[in-house]
Amino acid sequence: MRISEGVEWAAHCCLLLDWMGTEGPVSTARLAAGYGLPPAYLNKQLQPLVKAGILTSTAGKKGGFKLARSLEDITLMDVLAAIEGPSEAFQCAEIRQNGVWADEPASVFRAPCAIDTAMRSAELEWRRALAAQTLAAVQANAELQAPGLRTQVREWYALPRP
Repeated sequence: MRISEGVEWAAHCCLLLDWMGTEGPVSTARLAAGYGLPPAYLNKQLQPLVKAGILTSTAGKKGGFKLARSLEDITLMDVLAAIEGPSEAFQCAEIRQNGVWADEPASVFRAPCAIDTAMRSAELEWRRALAAQTLAAVQANAELQAPGLRTQVREWYALPRP
């Protein structure tokens, strides 16, 4: 499984919207300019966040996106699920029913195999870790790594841009 870039872009945009501290919506063009992304593609990536209640969207010339809830109430799992959907990463193909074991009765394969069990357990732990990580915590770590980041973001976006 490969997580799409949309998850990264969506999480960054959530942080950016909080750092900007604006009262109204921020246009997709402005958000995209900060990361050198095509606005239409970024807009497509952010729409699932609106459906998930993470962002709100306003149409029109003065429209755009804003956070629907605080970063303390948004987890990495929320963003991942909004962009990638709820499907599990591992899908057991039940290959043990092929080849040498193809003639075995179906009853032999009722219980999940050890690989399926291990993969699902690992994915559950991964999802729990993402659900325990709020965007507020991610933001705090980003600010520790780059002191003054909030100020830099506000200054950059205060300049006339699209």
